[in-house]
Amino acid sequence: MTEKIRIVLADDHPIVLDGLRNLIRAESDFELVGEAASGLAALKTIREQRPDVAVLDISMPELNGIVLSRRLTADMPTLKLLVLTLHEDRAYLNQALEAGVRGYVLKRSAVENLVQAIRAVMVGGLYIDPAIVGRVFETKQVSRRLAARKGVSPALTDREADVLKMAALGFTNKEIASRLDVGVKSIETYKARGLEKLGLKTRAELVRYASGQGWLDF
Repeated sequence: MTEKIRIVLADDHPIVLDGLRNLIRAESDFELVGEAASGLAALKTIREQRPDVAVLDISMPELNGIVLSRRLTADMPTLKLLVLTLHEDRAYLNQALEAGVRGYVLKRSAVENLVQAIRAVMVGGLYIDPAIVGRVFETKQVSRRLAARKGVSPALTDREADVLKMAALGFTNKEIASRLDVGVKSIETYKARGLEKLGLKTRAELVRYASGQGWLDF
């Protein structure tokens, strides 16, 4: 029997916490092992329960999610950290990533994205809410700029590189197809061709490669 993903939730808004609890309990392979309504309570609960994933509100009393994430990253480096936030600006995202956070989900889209985000960080990925990460791909110059800075393999076409970057960031094939305005089958082809050129087989390998290339840097 597969072990369940053990999760701690921390949010100081009871209604939000209740909603998150329902999302977690609806997944058969998730197990909610603790809840907290403040930063200090979250720190205590996480240290006691040693979960696989901690879902933290950025704006909590006593210790905010960023400060708490820094502390947890130092204390428990294998813990996967995911933050929920109202903030959509790049400054908060950068602070979270620097603190060791691997998942950044907007509260307004938690119902649609939280479960996917938890699964992404559990396999070693980085998940950033599509409403934010989409801005990175708004212009065609982005892939060329990243390629010039980090030396993306010249074997990849621009479209293959874009598809692999978005896949590494947690987008599904359907989401990538929608953002690039092409068919899902084409996305599958671009992804398969790109992975073959790079000699990669799994999503975890793709995430490691993407991290080394700077594709996950913001």
